[in-house]
Amino acid sequence: MLKGVFDQLSELGNLVPRYTGPRCLLERHAVGGCDACHSACPHEAIETPPGTYGVRVDPQKCTGCGLCVQACPTGALEYDLTAPLQSVHDQREQPADPRQPGPPEATLTCVPSGAGGPSLPCLGRVTPALVAAAGAWDVPLTLIHGDCAACPVGRADVPERLGAVVEQAQTLRAATGRPARVTVRAAVPEDQGRALKVSRRGAFTSLLRAGGRQLSQNLPERPLPFVDWSDPPQRTPQEWTWRRRALKPVPPAGAGVRWPAPLVDDKCIDCPVCANVCPTEAITRELQPGGGVRLLLNLGACTGCMACLHSCPPGAIYEQPGWLLAAFDVQVLLRESDHRM
Repeated sequence: MLKGVFDQLSELGNLVPRYTGPRCLLERHAVGGCDACHSACPHEAIETPPGTYGVRVDPQKCTGCGLCVQACPTGALEYDLTAPLQSVHDQREQPADPRQPGPPEATLTCVPSGAGGPSLPCLGRVTPALVAAAGAWDVPLTLIHGDCAACPVGRADVPERLGAVVEQAQTLRAATGRPARVTVRAAVPEDQGRALKVSRRGAFTSLLRAGGRQLSQNLPERPLPFVDWSDPPQRTPQEWTWRRRALKPVPPAGAGVRWPAPLVDDKCIDCPVCANVCPTEAITRELQPGGGVRLLLNLGACTGCMACLHSCPPGAIYEQPGWLLAAFDVQVLLRESDHRM
């Protein structure tokens, strides 16, 4: 059984997530640091080399479960979301199965479950953006896991972690008035050999996408390209880019979108700490010709990690959990002063 699981995983390519150092709170020297990835990893594959800042993933120990990525508050660790998103999107166009009345649904399974259909190494790869996107496309999504307590890939609490992911996605989607339709369940015998059904058009598209290679139930791995930090849009992780895109239908003008981000009060001393620790440089500090400072926030790039709040020397930063949709389209002015440190 285990040999079959690892044989399938080996076909997926490089299972190690991409690490982007400037997004790591350890490399940013944020007060309190962060050990979310280390705590989430079930195989001690996350290392912090002595005398260094940041993390390293041991490729010999990493199983590609994705739990470190799921836990990372800043997108420093990430997988390409394209394949699972495309799979969910394409499945909504499948012809209805006469044996299963109702509209088409999308499924994602884990390799160890043995259930057929589009599969990931572990459902620890599922993130709020993926669930929110399914809601945006109005396609029911079923997440099928195996015996997590005995799994060699992930860990026993994967179903509970999935529940937290779904809750986070639903909180984001509340502003749209249309919650995602998500079911999380264990595999049953009827799932064995579940075929990946696609329309003729979908199959042709998939073949083109795969460059003519044979279709596989395992969703293909694609290494993420190097992040060009000089290009501001690349600083925002895919996860938060897709969370923003998944706000469909468009929320009403007065509806608050759950997107935790910082605001600044009058205790601010105009120091550069918040901008220095921000892992995506969502906070920028503009020096004015007359000696003043403007502190700006790119809301869509903010991951809500609150490193700025925890690191602020005078405690001038506080969290605002909800924002109007219009705030995503402008630079939010956090503070403007006529002097600086």
